[in-house]
Amino acid sequence: MRSPGNDEELACGFLFTEALLTGKAELTSVGRRRESKKTDHGNVVEVVSTDGSALAKLGWQRNFVSASSCGLCGKLTIESVRLQAPPIRGDDFKIATAVLYGLAEKMRAEQAGFDETGGLHAAGLFDADGNLLLLREDIGRHNAVDKVVGAALLAEELPLSARILVVSGRASFEIVQKALMARIPFVAAVSAASSLAVELAESSRMALVGFLRGSSMNVYSGAERIV
Repeated sequence: MRSPGNDEELACGFLFTEALLTGKAELTSVGRRRESKKTDHGNVVEVVSTDGSALAKLGWQRNFVSASSCGLCGKLTIESVRLQAPPIRGDDFKIATAVLYGLAEKMRAEQAGFDETGGLHAAGLFDADGNLLLLREDIGRHNAVDKVVGAALLAEELPLSARILVVSGRASFEIVQKALMARIPFVAAVSAASSLAVELAESSRMALVGFLRGSSMNVYSGAERIV
């Protein structure tokens, strides 16, 4: 379940954060199904990978569905994530408190979909100076993050090692996992963080902030990245 729009980004971002694609070089093509069926309603995106990609080597089949709901979605333990994404090295990426306090408001100002519907989440990608570089909306927070990662993949901007990810709603384990796959060192959420998300962020040397509202926030991990 997803909100229409940026569907190619969603497909590529999902495959990347599930470690089935490692970059744009493994893509032969991505786009709408060429021979669409009446029942598709234009909702099918076909991703064709190179022969050397993990997608091709694993002989992967559609054994699960990307949904808007929360949960581990196949990632049962932090150890399983660690096989694909080691901790982030170096702590040179830092962000000022004054900059952090303004991020949620900047993201909210650009949420046109939320203004129209009142029911969409958002994921925003910022630099250390607080500039909004990219924003995507979706009914699911995880999907919005996949769209951001997919956009970066297609633009060949991965890894996102000098960026901060801001999400509306809660910071779940899976959102932190997706950010880790993209090598994002800092995740901030408008609402709470789950205990498993905090554990993953701590073990991955990521900063994780919750309840980022106005001039207050909770810092769950990575306080050394805040100045």
